[in-house]
Amino acid sequence: MCSKIRVIDLNRLSYNTALYIQQKLFTKVQQESSSSTTTNSVPNYLLLVEHEPVYTIGIRSKQYLDEKFQEKLQNLGADFSITNRGGLITFHGHGQLVAYPIVNLKNFPIIQNSIKKFVCQLESTIIDVCKEFGIKSARMNGYPGVWVDSDRKIAALGIHCSRYVTMHGIAINCNVNLGWFDHIVPCGIENKSITSISNELNKNISIEQVKPLLLKHFCEKLECKIEKH
Repeated sequence: MCSKIRVIDLNRLSYNTALYIQQKLFTKVQQESSSSTTTNSVPNYLLLVEHEPVYTIGIRSKQYLDEKFQEKLQNLGADFSITNRGGLITFHGHGQLVAYPIVNLKNFPIIQNSIKKFVCQLESTIIDVCKEFGIKSARMNGYPGVWVDSDRKIAALGIHCSRYVTMHGIAINCNVNLGWFDHIVPCGIENKSITSISNELNKNISIEQVKPLLLKHFCEKLECKIEKH
């Protein structure tokens, strides 16, 4: 049986508001999964959002907790948020398509209850989206996300998983202002740069152009269908 996923487009929203929605759905899926005898009866969600400017840090980012550093970033006009996802520091903002799968891995046979396989399928989703625009991208061992020519990161990835339920997700740079990344070491990786679909093609590619392609390839890679509601 093909799993179904409910897509919720949040449009442009602050990071903390989207995080609150994520956490509510995450708890809902966990609770319903534990009380249901059939995993396929529990809904899976995919949130799509474009954030207001924000710098976020993951669970391994103690070096970024300095108040002066946070104040410096906030003075740029961005929020600052501490999260429970994997990964180090990154930026989210206008022109970046963020997707948060809040799913029970048990609902997707192709994943085989493996967070590693889930991450791999998410990376493959992004790689196929880039291919639609004629951009050759790939994963890089030891560095979650998707890269162009092994030195330009075009999409970030950070996941939290508990009792087989996931939250957080992926961020694809469509036409984001890359200058925001100049103030940090993105994902803690030195001597690498950040790029976008628009930057690689030298023409403007909007979130709205990327969104249907992301949904198409996400459903292909996880072998699921969008639930009409």
